[in-house]
Formats: sequence, C-alpha cells, structure tokens
Amino acid sequence: MSSVSAASIESVANEGQQQKKPLKPCCACPETKKVRDACIIEKGEESCTNLIEAHKECMRALGFKI
Repeated sequence: MSSVSAASIESVANEGQQQKKPLKPCCACPETKKVRDACIIEKGEESCTNLIEAHKECMRALGFKI
C-alpha cells in the first residue's frame, strides 16, 4: 500500500508546470503569422499593414514587447 499524500502529488504536478519552457516569439501566434507572411510575400509589406498589426496585437496579448 502506498502512502502518497495529496500534498506530494500536488508538489510533483507543480514541478512539471514550472519546468515548462517559455513560449518563444517564433512559435507564438501561428495563425496570424502564417497569413501575415503569405500576404507580405504575395503583395508586399505595404499592402499588409492590417495583418501585421493583428500579429503584433496577438504577440502583445501573450506578453511579448513588440
């Protein structure tokens, strides 16, 4: 019979969460990044300012300083 307490299980769960690697800017907001990049390639940066700003807003919402 195991004598594992709820506190020790909670401690192990918290350690797993703390070991998560932080989100990298290159991996954040893939949806807005994909459409932004496609637009820039097809139409040029000047024609995609709304998509560029949408991607920046997404990044800021995740805590990145853009």
